[in-house]
Amino acid sequence: MMETWNKAVPDLTRPADHGGGIDAAVMLFGGVRGDWIDLSTGINPQPYPVGALYGRDWTDLPDIGVSKALELAARRFWRVPEAAEVLAAPGASALIARIPGLAGAGRVAVSGPTYNEHARAFRAEGWEIVDGCGDARVLVHPNNPDGRLWRAEDADGAMTIIDESFCDVMPEASLMALATRPGTLILKSFGKFWGLAGLRLGFAIGDPGLIARLSQMLGPWPVSGPALRIGAEALLDTGWADETRVRLRKDAARLDGLVTGRGARLIGGTSLFRLYAVADAGQWQDHLARGHIWTRVFPYDRRWIRLGLPGTADQWARLTEALRDAP
Repeated sequence: MMETWNKAVPDLTRPADHGGGIDAAVMLFGGVRGDWIDLSTGINPQPYPVGALYGRDWTDLPDIGVSKALELAARRFWRVPEAAEVLAAPGASALIARIPGLAGAGRVAVSGPTYNEHARAFRAEGWEIVDGCGDARVLVHPNNPDGRLWRAEDADGAMTIIDESFCDVMPEASLMALATRPGTLILKSFGKFWGLAGLRLGFAIGDPGLIARLSQMLGPWPVSGPALRIGAEALLDTGWADETRVRLRKDAARLDGLVTGRGARLIGGTSLFRLYAVADAGQWQDHLARGHIWTRVFPYDRRWIRLGLPGTADQWARLTEALRDAP
C-alpha cells in the first residue's frame, strides 16, 4: 500500500531523496566508483558527443552573441511561441529553487508522488503544499517517477510551472503552446535527454515578466561559456535527437522484457526510466547492489523500484545476469 507522500511537514535540514549517490552505495556494498552501473537516474547513458571547444569558451565572459545563439537554438528546437521568452540557467534545479520567490507565499498544488524538489523549494519560501486548487500549480510532465502526462486544462494556477525535464523523449506531448499564458513557466533540462547532467544547463520558457525577474535573480553570466556553445550545437543537431529517441524506445522495451520477466510489474515511466512494482523493492535494490548495480527506491512505497537504461553491451549483460536470481 502506498505510504504517505508527505507534503505537510518538511525537514529542510536533511538532504532530499534523489537518484545517484554512488559514493554512498560504495560505502555499503564495496568496490570503487568505476565498478558501478548507475541505473538510479533517468540520464541518457549515451550522451550527446561534445565536440571541440575554443579557449575563449573557458577564459572569456560569455558575450551577448553566444548567449543569443543558444536562445535562438532553443526557440527552434522547442518551437517556442514568439510571445514567450527564453532564459538559460545553470541547470533546471537552479530555476526550481528560485521560482517560489516570484510570488508571495500562498497555496501551491503539487500532485504527488512526483519530483520532490518542487515541493521542497516552495516550502522553503513558506508556501503550503496542497493536492487541489492553489495560487500556484506544479505539473511534472511527464511525471517522475510514473510517467503520467498532464493536459492543458490541468494548468490552472495563477502561476503554473510545467516541468518538462523528461519531455524531449516525446516532443509531441509538450505543452509548449501554453508558454504564452500569463503566469506560466515551462522548464527544460539538458541533463536528461542529452545525457549531459554535469554541464548544468536548463531553461525557463514563458511569461516575459516572470522570465525577467528570474533573470535578475540569477545575475549576469549565469551559464558558462562551454555550456552555451555545447547547448547551442546540441539543440541544432536534430538528426542526433531523432536517432536517440528511436534508440531509447527500443532500449526501454528491452529493459521491460528483462525486468518483467523476473516477475516485476510495469507501472510506467518514460523511455529514459522505467518504474516497476515488486514484492519488496529494498530487497531488489540490495540484490542488484551486490552486483554493483545501483537503482532507485522510494521512501513512500516499498514496492516501487525505478531503473534507468544500461549504456553498453557489458552493462546490459551484467544486468541480465544479476536479474537471473532476483528476489
